[in-house]
Amino acid sequence: MAVARVACRAQVGLTAPPVHVEVSLASGLPMFCIVGLAATVVRESKERVRAALIHSGFEFPAGRITVSLSPADLPKEGGRFDLPIALGILLASGQVRVPATGESAARAGCEYYGELGLTGELNPVPGLLPAAVHAQRHGHELIVPRANAAEAGAAAPARARAAGHLLEVCAHLRGTAPLPLCREGPTAADGCGRARTNTRLDLADVRGQTRAKRALIIAAAGGHSLLMIGPPGSGKSMLAQRLPDLLPALSPDEALEVAAIAAVSAAGFDPAQLGARPFRTPHHTASAAALVGGGARARPGEVSLAHHGVLFLDELPEFTRGVLEALREPLETGVVSVARSSLQVQYPAAFQLIAAMNPCPCGRLGDSSGACNCPGTKVQRYRGRISAPLLDRLDLHVEVPRVAPAEFEARGANLPSSDTAAAAVAAARDVQRNRQGVCNARLTDADVMRWCAPDAPGRRLLQSAVERFGFSARARTRVLKVARTIADLEGRPGVGAQQVGEAVMLRCLDRAGPSAEIAGSNFGGQ
Repeated sequence: MAVARVACRAQVGLTAPPVHVEVSLASGLPMFCIVGLAATVVRESKERVRAALIHSGFEFPAGRITVSLSPADLPKEGGRFDLPIALGILLASGQVRVPATGESAARAGCEYYGELGLTGELNPVPGLLPAAVHAQRHGHELIVPRANAAEAGAAAPARARAAGHLLEVCAHLRGTAPLPLCREGPTAADGCGRARTNTRLDLADVRGQTRAKRALIIAAAGGHSLLMIGPPGSGKSMLAQRLPDLLPALSPDEALEVAAIAAVSAAGFDPAQLGARPFRTPHHTASAAALVGGGARARPGEVSLAHHGVLFLDELPEFTRGVLEALREPLETGVVSVARSSLQVQYPAAFQLIAAMNPCPCGRLGDSSGACNCPGTKVQRYRGRISAPLLDRLDLHVEVPRVAPAEFEARGANLPSSDTAAAAVAAARDVQRNRQGVCNARLTDADVMRWCAPDAPGRRLLQSAVERFGFSARARTRVLKVARTIADLEGRPGVGAQQVGEAVMLRCLDRAGPSAEIAGSNFGGQ
């Protein structure tokens, strides 16, 4: 009886637990058995492996072949185990012999991935980047299909090797034709620097909207969520699209984390996007599973795909109530837990929410044209689609009115540009990182009391605002966070009445009374 062991990794969420593919050859009636909680696609690998070995000029062993995927209680899915199974059979049968000097490295210090075609070619496998990240951490080499070279090279450029055929892998094991290291595509560090040189959308292209631009810069500086309310065509989407270019570049670790989430999603990972801030714009017909994650395979949702980036929800009231309510926990915790009967996975979701909505169903409430005919009850029902608990979790609500004709020609009023704003945002983020380690939006309640406490005039103003507008405890905390960000942008060491006052003014929905809404006046009371 001969036994061979080959290393690989499974994929469970963003983790890549090690899997040992053990192959045992024994005498007896011909049988090919795969054990170890293998999914259907893994059990079907026996036919792919059989055909690939025969077409590559090897003999398929007669007798009983047992393949054990250990640990036995870990679910295994996908075609990534084809290559390890084939190599285990070849090693156990002695058709491929590894030189004694390289035996330990070939079997214990190297991981193998690849789906086999019937003639022995290696086809790409999805979700390989988390396995490459884990292999890099443990100092292992990995051999992957050539189509996965850029993905593996992004995470482990000095340890990943690519092959196009089973025979190439066998030649590498024998030492006759070593496979070269993957050098295709950018690494995480290269991608982060390169992403900032792409075509940028300039904030100066948005006409007017001085207050909305100010709110966007504050949101970028502190990582705050932002809701923009205004009639169609006022520039809400243009402002949201320019937010990623105001944010600092991702660090190499953040870039790999973003890439790993994309790799395990249905769309997969695009190496050309390595280092770019995500900007996700799901349609308002998206389901709760599409937004926060789920499905039969517990894939990440839009909130996780927007990790370290921006999630833009246009036409916010048009999303179903259940979908919007599912945002509440990720906004607070920055993570999403997806539970299924057979597994439970956790995805990071530290996204920045930017939302846009019309002031009423027809979109013309408060417009100078006076064309809105929506009754007050209809307006209240429209805005009631956004629950108070969700609205409480949005740091900024700003009005984006219709642009006046004179503002289309006034270039000077459109400043600052994206470059100027990005420099101010980067400086404010540096202050926050040096002071507390995280951006202001991620401060805990204890940190708010320590870092965001206003001076005496600021406390009196905040207390007056809480009493007048009925701020909840959560809204009060978020006002303090925004005030701290405004102080950071202005280079002030403490929070004063001026910063608190501006933070209060940037929550227009909390300051709007029902009578003002029904009367069709400016709902922000501005």
